[in-house]
Amino acid sequence: MDTYLVGGAVRDALLGLPPGDRDHVVVGATPEAMLAAGFKPVGRDFPVFLHPETGEEHALARTERKSARGHRGFVVDAHPSVTLEEDLGRRDFTINAIAQRADGSLVDPHGGAADIDSRILRHVGPAFVEDPLRVLRAARFMARFAPLGFTVAEETIALMKQMVVSGELEALVPERVWQELSRALAAPRPSAFLCTLRDCGALAAVLPEVDALYGVPQRAEYHPEVDTGVHVELVCDMAARLAPGDTEVGFAALTHDLGKALTPADELPRHIRHEQRGLPPLRTLCGRLKVPAAHRALAEMACREHLNVHRLLELRDDTVHDLLARCDGFRKPGRIARLAVTCEADKRGRAGLADVPYPQAGELLRLQAAAASVRGADVVREGLDGPALGQALRRARIAAIHAARGHPTREEAGKG
Repeated sequence: MDTYLVGGAVRDALLGLPPGDRDHVVVGATPEAMLAAGFKPVGRDFPVFLHPETGEEHALARTERKSARGHRGFVVDAHPSVTLEEDLGRRDFTINAIAQRADGSLVDPHGGAADIDSRILRHVGPAFVEDPLRVLRAARFMARFAPLGFTVAEETIALMKQMVVSGELEALVPERVWQELSRALAAPRPSAFLCTLRDCGALAAVLPEVDALYGVPQRAEYHPEVDTGVHVELVCDMAARLAPGDTEVGFAALTHDLGKALTPADELPRHIRHEQRGLPPLRTLCGRLKVPAAHRALAEMACREHLNVHRLLELRDDTVHDLLARCDGFRKPGRIARLAVTCEADKRGRAGLADVPYPQAGELLRLQAAAASVRGADVVREGLDGPALGQALRRARIAAIHAARGHPTREEAGKG
């Protein structure tokens, strides 16, 4: 029984990145032998175990044979006779098909270390086409590694195009699509995810609502990049910069302008009411991918309210209050913080405008805090309840917003 460190732990060490999970492959073992050694079984589809002391994952060396459509359509063979080279040969990319012995030496039959040096994401072999999820994984890896200079090998893009044309991506389950998308949104450059999928034709298959934004023009005085799809790329990258790892903000950034794909041709390059037009396709996308409720809620808020936040300094006090109330910002102030960041990403996610100030973000948080400081108990009067109490609370919070903006309240003005 021989054990090797494999996959991301080896790859990231060669890239000089901080260590993550340490996964191992075990050659020449049986499930019974692993159990006898104290390992705890966790795998359902194939034999995977946790080390009794370190908790690190150990999987038996295995091969896979395609048996049906989709990323689940495989028959797994984890017989003790499966070699390390056979196990590495079933992996997706050469940079993930490197093993490390206990003495630190590498087993690298597919040239993964050389591809790391060359910053190339390349598939291991022709079996790559058997798993449609690998198209999304390629795009997700680019979202992480594009800042390091990685590009996708031309022959890998060619295979990905074949997989799209074959219709294999239609067999992907929503949960796995969302998993890859959310991990890409948490990466440093989500735009690389979109560009990679678009290069092979997969964006139209997986995220048609987003793909439809490419080629749609905007007014150049507000959007020097003009193309709405390019704008969304810039917004997603800005969101990753302002709120690294926050997938709620990332998803809201991705979907805030979906309505621009539905603007009538005779209205272009203006996009009147695109905030309202964007809500139906956003809800369709969320339903199809089973997007978590928190992500969906913030995305709908950003789609509906981003122009209002941009105009915050011009809004009336009562309009500001009602915006906060629509977003449930008094019970869930974290939503307002994320909405502010998303809107800032939208404003700064434009060609040449990445460093422009966006005072609306801080002002929105300041006004929300001022309004939220007024509690129901502060306005309770004898005999006041129900709608009357709600109206009194609204008036008091609007007054707090008014005062926070540096204007005297009516009572103070009267005293003056």
